[in-house]
Amino acid sequence: MTAAQQTSTHEIDIQGEVVTKRYRSWDRREPHREWAALTLLAEHAPGLSPAPISADLDGTPPTVTMSRLPGTPLRGLHANPHVVEAMAATLTHLHRDVPAGEELAYAAWNPDAALALVQSRAAAKPDLGDDPEVRRAFAEGVSWLAAAGRTSDRLRAGATPPVLGLADGNLANYLWDPETARVRLLDWEDSGRADRAFELAEVAEHISHVDGDLDSDLLVDLLVPEPAEKARVREFRRLLALGWLLILGPGGPSATRNPPGTLERQAGRVLALLDS
Repeated sequence: MTAAQQTSTHEIDIQGEVVTKRYRSWDRREPHREWAALTLLAEHAPGLSPAPISADLDGTPPTVTMSRLPGTPLRGLHANPHVVEAMAATLTHLHRDVPAGEELAYAAWNPDAALALVQSRAAAKPDLGDDPEVRRAFAEGVSWLAAAGRTSDRLRAGATPPVLGLADGNLANYLWDPETARVRLLDWEDSGRADRAFELAEVAEHISHVDGDLDSDLLVDLLVPEPAEKARVREFRRLLALGWLLILGPGGPSATRNPPGTLERQAGRVLALLDS
């Protein structure tokens, strides 16, 4: 969600069917996280993500070499229900079949980090312009956040068994392959042990949804039939949607990249989630 997360963190070199990723930063141990995830995936869910080939994790810069995957990023696509069902099948496979033991680092983007970031941004009272619906979304969101913060056990990690999480809901990381009718996953540099409800909320609410069309409610319904877990997903969706609202204003770090009307649409999304 941070501005840094919206800039390129690596360079890619493609040679035929082989991809080498060179990291521009590695303070969060990005190459180690990616290599650990790709290795686990190759063992427990082959074909779901690139196959690991080799790595120089302590080089300057570090590199990870992997196989190239076919497909088109979901960001910018109008995903029909068939694509959403394929995405749900991929996430079910990931969360059910790939272990997330204690040897795996916690994901860099997680409930505690998100709660702290959104609380900090809300306290800073960012410039959100003069639109009355945007102002109402901010006011109602901050009121909800204060209440949620006081009973924040619902918004803390560890409430459910951990899963291997991508920790990045950018739809550019989800590749739709019409030849096989599968969705595959890229960019595991922030990955690790994760809260499943938070991971699903991150996919549902990442601001990349403004490009194209993905039915986030259908995705959540397919993945979360149990009311208790669905309630946790909804709480995290509210948190993350509010977080995006707080960085989309005229003075925010994403302002220059916003399509016209993004802030107003995000305000509507926050209000709809708070009313749900």
